[in-house]
Amino acid sequence: MREQPSNTGETGGTDRVRLSCVVNGEKVSALVEPHLTLLSFLRQELKLLGVKEGCGEGECGACTVIMNGNAVNSCLTLALEAEGARILTVEGLSNGGGLSALQEEFVKHDALQCGFCTPGMLMSARALLDRNPDPGTEEIKEAVAGNLCRCTGYYPILEAITAAAKREREGEQR
Repeated sequence: MREQPSNTGETGGTDRVRLSCVVNGEKVSALVEPHLTLLSFLRQELKLLGVKEGCGEGECGACTVIMNGNAVNSCLTLALEAEGARILTVEGLSNGGGLSALQEEFVKHDALQCGFCTPGMLMSARALLDRNPDPGTEEIKEAVAGNLCRCTGYYPILEAITAAAKREREGEQR
């Protein structure tokens, strides 16, 4: 188990609380302030910088992670809500150090440009494909509706998710 010291600074009289969860398959435990967001915990405490802060209001999806199988906005989720949870971030998508099929399809279909939205988009897509390995276009659109992208347009993203779903159904790497 990875024991994390808390780097959040002065508590201002607030008692820290023990948080234990599994992040990308690794057990972690840390003392955190009750008001700390999951986004801040992942970025500041665990140094998982693939999780991005965009709007801080749950509107852009850049901070999307998977918690217990569901895509969540980590900027709106308190870290303590992750007690006992299984969290997956974009860093956990890799397949033995290489890219997952989903990540490869994003590259192949030019479904990323600046890359800022990409981690959140990948996590929303991963949550969808875990629930439904053969989603239709409307389901894909709905799954990524909470993720804003100002660079690529959405067609390459839809194509990449569709292609990844096909590869995964055919038994290729996840």
